Amino acid sequence: MEPVPVTNSLRRAPVQQRSAERLTRILDACAELLDETGYEDLSTRDVAARAGVPIGSVYRFFGNKRAMADALAQRNLDSYAERISSRIAGIPAADWRRATDAVLDEYIAMKRTVPGFGLVDFGVQIPVGDPAAGINHRVTDRLTGLLSAHLGRKPDAALRRTMLVAVEAADALLQLAFRAQPSGDPDLIAETRAVLHAYLARTLE
Repeated sequence: MEPVPVTNSLRRAPVQQRSAERLTRILDACAELLDETGYEDLSTRDVAARAGVPIGSVYRFFGNKRAMADALAQRNLDSYAERISSRIAGIPAADWRRATDAVLDEYIAMKRTVPGFGLVDFGVQIPVGDPAAGINHRVTDRLTGLLSAHLGRKPDAALRRTMLVAVEAADALLQLAFRAQPSGDPDLIAETRAVLHAYLARTLE
């Protein structure tokens, strides 16, 4: 079962296991329907029907579909962080290039395989949540924490700024790669990897 997101989008956090499982089914249904219908045609009623729960159960957790999509985005980010942590655990601390590759590879894998990720990912591609929150800042904070701990570096303002630039650059380049081909243009992905290596070498070597 996917981890239950902890997000301000939730009206009520699940307390019991049964409630957590119901929330997971709702988010799974939301993800599937995003792939099938897109965000504009997504409805809470259809999500409830796909999840096999009463419509009231959806509204117990979410006030509207924007809040539901934002919670899905947060779940995606939590899952992404877990996948990265698992990958870099076996990488030597000094090998920042392999750690960077793991961050990039896990994103690409999720883009290709996780339902709803193509539209929502971490919340940047549809108008979910508060625009002032800065989705890439949220991603940057998670990655800075993960990589600084792994590399044994202090997560100071300079490192965070470097990570923010890397996240913004990779985001733009990968959007280009996945517009070019549904599974991601391999040449553009290779260029993204080269750009990240060249830029991060200034700070991490």
